[in-house]
Amino acid sequence: MSGSRLVLGTVQFGLDYGIANTSGKPSAEMVRRILTRAYECGIRKLDTAAAYGESESVLGRELAVLRLLDKVKIISKVAPLPPGISESEAEKFIMDSLEKSLANLGVSQLEAVLFHREADLRFLPILRKAQASGLIRKAGVSLDGGIPDDAYDCEAVQVPGNILDRRFLSFIRKAHANGTEIYNRSVYLQGLLVMPEEKIPLPLRELVPYRRELENLAREAGIAPAELYFRYLLSIPEIDGVLTGVDTAEQLEYNNSVAAAGGLPGEIMDKIWQVVPELPEKLIRPALWAKNQRA
Repeated sequence: MSGSRLVLGTVQFGLDYGIANTSGKPSAEMVRRILTRAYECGIRKLDTAAAYGESESVLGRELAVLRLLDKVKIISKVAPLPPGISESEAEKFIMDSLEKSLANLGVSQLEAVLFHREADLRFLPILRKAQASGLIRKAGVSLDGGIPDDAYDCEAVQVPGNILDRRFLSFIRKAHANGTEIYNRSVYLQGLLVMPEEKIPLPLRELVPYRRELENLAREAGIAPAELYFRYLLSIPEIDGVLTGVDTAEQLEYNNSVAAAGGLPGEIMDKIWQVVPELPEKLIRPALWAKNQRA
């Protein structure tokens, strides 16, 4: 596999991201190594957002240094809109956010721009104006906790999903059938699936038995658990792109080699469905982890 279904996530370039992150943001040199290796591996789509700290400016600067800006497609997201904002205020906010993103990235058009929260999707007609003016090719939303009806009208949608989180499977199948591009994030559940078991926070330790069962499945299949988790998503044909955020070029190399193996055999997928039930959101939705810890 050339890597065409991989999308490089870049939140790590601008923020200390992920429950398992202990090294912070990668250096400028490492960012260049990651971007170079991603291009060499056939990865042509990159994911960023206005809310990812310095990610857009770092990405734009380093892609320009590498002369790759015109050779890749960038997906970004509008900054989350303030609650209670009016229609006219929303239009100014969205266009200001979009223009800042274009300036930070050093491009005149984005492959896709998504709303960062499903609640903001009511302002989709404003993104349509940017689309009509040629600033963006596709408009959509990044989902997390719900599925607004307007999500089916989007050309591109990002969803969380992994071997423990099947909340959006029905949606992606229906939306993909209607022509929506589906991008999947959270392959390793922000690192929780691959971090040392003893480091898993107490409120999330209910997931440990399922992780152990999955590790046993991986062992029986003769592959590493991380490979099982990644190839599980590649086994879902409606997913057009799997986001892979990395801190080093070596991690990207590993993800690319795993992706080259393609999806899992059907019998392994069947065993995964048997081992993992539908789990409560408080365990598989990172946005709720802090609340869960306080409970």
